[in-house]
Amino acid sequence: MPETEIQADRDIYTAALVIIGNEILAGRTQDSNTPWIAERLTDYGIVLAEVRIIPDHENVIIKTINALRPDFDYIFTTGGIGPTHDDITADSIAKAFGVELVQNEQAFRMLEEHYGLEELTPPRAKMCMIPEGAQLIPNPVTAAPGFIIENVHVMAGVPRIMQAMLDHLLGMIKAGKPILSNTVACSLQESVLASDLAELQERYPDVQMGSYPHYRGGVLGLSLVMRATDKESLDVATEELIELIKKHGDEPRALSIRSTDEWVDKKD
Repeated sequence: MPETEIQADRDIYTAALVIIGNEILAGRTQDSNTPWIAERLTDYGIVLAEVRIIPDHENVIIKTINALRPDFDYIFTTGGIGPTHDDITADSIAKAFGVELVQNEQAFRMLEEHYGLEELTPPRAKMCMIPEGAQLIPNPVTAAPGFIIENVHVMAGVPRIMQAMLDHLLGMIKAGKPILSNTVACSLQESVLASDLAELQERYPDVQMGSYPHYRGGVLGLSLVMRATDKESLDVATEELIELIKKHGDEPRALSIRSTDEWVDKKD
């Protein structure tokens, strides 16, 4: 697929992430991909609205992909496209779409160039088996490509490889406006601000608001996160939030603003 400039037809696009791997579910491997993917998508105006972790089981993969793809602009998957017997993602995705799994000649050439024909063993050659009609996602790390079929984007599970693939994808797909965020921290209990925060949310429906208690250095506190694509609305809502905190006799301990190009930290 040729690279194109990022286009924004609307403010926000939605995505679901499917993490495929028995090793994740068993706790043998820690998932570090989700936070990285979520942050990168946010920068591109794509909301990661759902994450599922599923096993290397054909029927589960098929059912999950077919359940999610009508409801989201983008589906991203990680894991299960390697050379071993339990790497069944490509075959399962092909069955989900009702197409054949075929040897992709472009993928074969990529692997041949990377390994050399003599070292392109049958397990490695398995990685050039791609659903018919799918487009390849380049892999500059180990050559074995991911692929795109309709709105499903299949990537490797190894973080370094996945990151390279996603960076390539984000230069191609349509994106929305960057999702900006402001975070205000205070020492109030969550219940103290609950009613005021609900009223503030009603006045600013386009600004997502969340409150998250934290325990740091032996002190209980509260982080209030505001997210929106419109900087003006976000900043006005943030200023009102600061006034609400002051109304209840507290001062923000730190104010982190990401609605500009740089973070700004203010401390008492």
